[in-house]
Amino acid sequence: MRKRSSSPTYERWKAQVPILYERFDEHRHDRPSPCCQWGIQLKETKDEKHQRLYFSEQTDGKVPNTLVVANVEVFKSRVAAADHLSQFNEACSPFLKKEKAIAHPGKVCRIRELPKKSNIVATHTHSPKVLIWDIDAQPNHHAVHDAAGSKPTLILEGHTQNAEYALSMCHTDSLVLSGGQDTMVLLWSIQDYMSTLGGTASAKSPAALSENSSGQQAVEARNDKGMEAPMVAPRGCFRGHNGAVEDVQFCPFSEQEFCSVGDDSCLKFWDARTGDRPTTSVEKACHGHMYCVDWNPHDVNLIVTGSADSFVRMFDYRKIDGGSCITALHRLKGHKDSVLRVQWSPNKASVFGSAAKDGFLNVWDHEKVGKKVSTGGLRMVQTPAGLIFQHAGHRGGKVTDFNWSISDPWTIASVSTDSGSNPGGSLQIWCMSDLIHRPTEEVLEELNRFKDHISSCG
Repeated sequence: MRKRSSSPTYERWKAQVPILYERFDEHRHDRPSPCCQWGIQLKETKDEKHQRLYFSEQTDGKVPNTLVVANVEVFKSRVAAADHLSQFNEACSPFLKKEKAIAHPGKVCRIRELPKKSNIVATHTHSPKVLIWDIDAQPNHHAVHDAAGSKPTLILEGHTQNAEYALSMCHTDSLVLSGGQDTMVLLWSIQDYMSTLGGTASAKSPAALSENSSGQQAVEARNDKGMEAPMVAPRGCFRGHNGAVEDVQFCPFSEQEFCSVGDDSCLKFWDARTGDRPTTSVEKACHGHMYCVDWNPHDVNLIVTGSADSFVRMFDYRKIDGGSCITALHRLKGHKDSVLRVQWSPNKASVFGSAAKDGFLNVWDHEKVGKKVSTGGLRMVQTPAGLIFQHAGHRGGKVTDFNWSISDPWTIASVSTDSGSNPGGSLQIWCMSDLIHRPTEEVLEELNRFKDHISSCG
């Protein structure tokens, strides 16, 4: 592991790790980590949980890129994590264990797990195709020179140009959504292939997959590496963007509705029941490309986006009527470069995160717009509207992806692609101190009790 230089900003942040975080673990390596995704909870004990985590490692092409399946120990209390926080030394985390590496054909740009079947994962790469993997059925492939790539279980085809980042799995059905540089949004159903994806003895053969009940076609195809996998055509093709589609997201409450953003600066909404054109859209929703979007899992009316102009915007779906002059409910300025990823918290309806090229991952609470909060400094300051925490642990490299844990409130996995004198990347698993996000009155009451205890000991 080559030694990496540190900026003054990073050193100031590092000194405050025991104060700012309930937990902080790091897995550093010489390869960039483009994306990550939490998986299912594997087991639970009195003091900890074990949760699956997916992340990618990008190589120089001499060895295969890898999709890594890991087991992460997540502590339940701040007491259990106190020792490793106080001894934070930037080493590879002892609480993360790699269980399987899948030799991926190309850089893994996005990873999404199917909620209805946790062993099924979709990935995007620099290709028009979406790859579907049965994690349980995949062998463990180590990244060695000239190693053959792993064989995907299904290949979803239909894009005519590369589809690299826009990928979403439906919360309620076996549906996959994708966007690409061809300006199209594509929808596939993999419901009829679930027996094959399960890897059971009763799985359908490739010949039996020639046509499913939805009328989709699947044919056995051979990719560039000589690997065979059934190919599945889309159920729907949706047109309306005038530039590359950068991100897509299913509505959390409907398998038929979804939204998308793209290089045409537009936020568009779709309903598969009404045809292949947008039902409504926000034209020129920002100044520059729109890179990311997320739909609030608690409130169907709230959507958050991130864009090249460094702003995070929140929209109220009830106020979008298809006009070109829609005003964002909130226009939040807390980054200095393009916002690459946004995601609502699964635990609190008003909280979401944003990651950017500036190396920061910001946590926002739109209910606190205009209030004075601490961003991890030593004093109370007037911060950008709604900003409650700023994670600065990625040494200034761009934060390419992050994901909130569903089973462990406030825990986040984030990855970065470092540059300059610090090549490589890092995966970090962290949880901010609950004194930052809990209600002010509750925190003050606890601090007063702590103060009385210290006084009595003296």
